[in-house]
Amino acid sequence: MAKNCSTQSVATAVREYEGVTRKHAIGEIIRSLRLDRPDVVASFGEDAAVIRQGENGLLLAADGIWNKLMEADPYWAGFCAVLVNIHDIAAMGGEPLAMVDILSFTDDQLMAEVTRGMADAAARFNVPIVGGHLHPNTPYNVIDIAILGTARLHEIIYSDRAQTGDAIIAAIDIKGRVHPSCAMNWDSVTMKEGETLRTQIHVMKGLGEDNLVTAAKDISNPGVIGTLGMLLEMSKKGAIVDLHAIPMPDLHEHGITFEHWVRMYPGMGFILTSSQEHVDEVCRRFRIAGMAAQVIGTVTDGRELTVTYQGEKTSVFDFSVDGIIGIFDGCNQI
Repeated sequence: MAKNCSTQSVATAVREYEGVTRKHAIGEIIRSLRLDRPDVVASFGEDAAVIRQGENGLLLAADGIWNKLMEADPYWAGFCAVLVNIHDIAAMGGEPLAMVDILSFTDDQLMAEVTRGMADAAARFNVPIVGGHLHPNTPYNVIDIAILGTARLHEIIYSDRAQTGDAIIAAIDIKGRVHPSCAMNWDSVTMKEGETLRTQIHVMKGLGEDNLVTAAKDISNPGVIGTLGMLLEMSKKGAIVDLHAIPMPDLHEHGITFEHWVRMYPGMGFILTSSQEHVDEVCRRFRIAGMAAQVIGTVTDGRELTVTYQGEKTSVFDFSVDGIIGIFDGCNQI
């Protein structure tokens, strides 16, 4: 981390980042759509909904790709459309089963590149795309994918179970590059073999099976701090985070600042909380899979996410006042 970097500059960069602010509308959508059913164990706010099926849970998720990325690099957009959905299931400790897609496109060349990226990612993770819907000759380019996964109900990892005193662990594959088509994407996947990628996402399944973590989320567009913020908001907790502890590549080598790094989508990364006794084992498993993993902070009983660096301290989010996804109104869940 650069010596001239301040906690205030990091906090401001994260709070004002589009990847974070775009999440604010989620609360309003939940108010409009939420319908509780007995077999729906978890829904809005989790990386995947959980539907009870006997002793198992069906995991259902969907994600879409910004049209900016589609137009900048349709192959990478197609690859990411699969990648982010695989991560949603992995973050819950699940096994991805199959995907369906909805593709809208302006021309055949763009469609071919998007589907090439989708097919490449699906093959590397060994998760098939089994159907979907096509909108040809549209005035816009959009790729959306939905995914189905499964896990034993008692092994599912949720994002609302972090406990006061838990260690916060960031696990990120820092062996990669700033993607040439998207400066806010860290590509740690396209250069990796399928076996390596599958090994990395399966770490999460093992952690769920062995009950080694209390909560988790895959690091998505809000970046490492923003994603942690969403986890804390779900868990009704706060945290103190040491910025210097966040895993990072050689920033100078890649021509980026620390403020840039903590807002990036990291390609392969997870935020987890764990009791102190399990920290070493959790980090060991990620490191064996080729990812950097270390404790970056501690869960607190307050409602603020605070970052520290060299004795300086700044609040990034105060969830008692305003959240990221707006799933809670004060202390009440929507």
